[in-house]
Parts: sequence; C-alpha cells; structure tokens
Amino acid sequence: MTAINSPSYIGRFAPTPSGHLHFGSLVAALASYLDARSVGGRWLLRMEDLDPPREEPGAQAAILHALESYGFEWDGAMVRQSERHDAYAQVLDRLFQQGLAYACTCSRKQLEPYAGIYPGLCRNLGHAREGAAIRLRVPELEYHFEDRVQGPFRQHLGREVGDFIIRRRDGLYAYQLAVVLDDAWQGVTDIVRGADLLDSTPRQLYLQELLGLAQPRYLHVPLITQPDGHKLGKSYRSPPLTRDQATPLLLRALRALGQNPGTDLGDASPGELLAWGTRHWNAALIPRTPALPEAQLR
Repeated sequence: MTAINSPSYIGRFAPTPSGHLHFGSLVAALASYLDARSVGGRWLLRMEDLDPPREEPGAQAAILHALESYGFEWDGAMVRQSERHDAYAQVLDRLFQQGLAYACTCSRKQLEPYAGIYPGLCRNLGHAREGAAIRLRVPELEYHFEDRVQGPFRQHLGREVGDFIIRRRDGLYAYQLAVVLDDAWQGVTDIVRGADLLDSTPRQLYLQELLGLAQPRYLHVPLITQPDGHKLGKSYRSPPLTRDQATPLLLRALRALGQNPGTDLGDASPGELLAWGTRHWNAALIPRTPALPEAQLR
C-alpha cells in the first residue's frame, strides 16, 4: 500500500462527457488534484466516454477548456476509455471462459420486483453471449475498506448487490469493469471521487481481487446537493463552470472541502488559489458526511 507521503502517488480525475463540468464536478476535481499535488504526486486526466448515446456533443472539449480555465494541469496525455475497448474485451473473454461471468437476458421489467439486487435468474442457464448482457458472479462475502474521509464501509455482495453487469446488452462496457482496469493500467494509487460512488467500491475491490490487481486507497468527498436534496449534476441542469467565476467558485470549493482560505484570497487568480490549496491541503478537514447542501456554501 502506498504511503500518503510517497512520491509515487498517482491520482486521477475521470469526468463523463454527458455534459459540462459544474460545481459538484469542481469539488471532486479540486480534491483529487490537491491530494496528489500536496505530496508531489502525479495527477492524470481520463475521459470516461463509455456511453456514446449519453455523450453531449462538444462536452469533451468544454471539460478540457473548463479545467484549463480553472488552472488545473494534468500529467501526460489524456486517456479516453473509448480507446480501451480491446483491453476490456480481453478481460471479459477471460472471465467468461473461466466461468466467472455469464450471459443474462433478463429485462428491466423482469427485475423490477427485486429492488436492484440481481436474483441470479440467468446464472446457470448457459445463454449465448450475443445480444445479452454479461454479468459477473459474486461471492456470498462481505467486502469492506477504510475510506480516508467516510471511515469504514461494508457491503455484502451477494445480499446487497447480486451478480452485476460488466458489459451491457448493447455491447457497451460497464463502468465497474472499465474503471478497475484503467486505474490498474495507469498505476493509480489513490482514488479521490464523489460519495455517490462509495457503494460501487466493494464491487471494484472484488474485481481487483479476482484479477490480481493492487487495491488503491479511497477518499470519497461529500456530494453537493440542491435544495430538493438531489445531487448537483448534469441531469438537473446545474449551471456549467464559467471562466469569469473561477476565483469565487474555487474558493467555495475549498470551503466545501473543509479548507480555510482567508478573505485576502478573494482577488487571487485560479493558479494562486491552487498553489495555496496545495500548500495547505489537509484531507482530515473534509466534512465526514455523504452530502452537503449547496446553499450552505454560498
């Protein structure tokens, strides 16, 4: 396990181009950036463009522009998951051949009564892979880890998740498989992301174990929520980041992460704020809560 002060720290930010970056995205990007840079680590950028039907035209370019406008600098070339399909296919074939994955033809209507927990209806039916989703068999085991902010988290894969999809019926690869393979391929040691992905982590721990991959450290930052309790996100028309708001929004994001920038930074440039954040970063100050109301941060 990589120590927090290790120069070999490798972090990453991995946005989905289904829309422009918003304030919630900024909080996650800032946390991952400062956590890496504060220990002299590398910070990678990966575009998680696994789902072309959901991708908004121009979103990738807008994301890059926003990150650059807010002072972020990443190491090396950006990676696109759409260019990694061959790697995903090789692992999926291996899992299928080993009997660890199987084809599933269940419809959404069939699964409605099971409240999101797959009951194993296709587990032993031997369906052909063509035109079917591919699921990974899970063990009747509890997986647990210590999140650097949220603390201990436990999940019993059999009872609380069931066999989960690693390739969709339409042939698109699922997030759980792609993120595990890409983090390992890029040598990511520390994953900093939003708390909405907290309950995905046990599935990823299982995949890492199954594939003999190293387990990164995890830090899940609070989600920023709207007055109705919904996550600040693209599907709720959250306003995109604009260049002229870089300084005030970076200051708000620092406060959302429990950092304490002084009032003298109100006229600082984005680069100066990132430099200040890098020097003063303290992950122990991040609020230990899954969500923060946006109204409290104004």
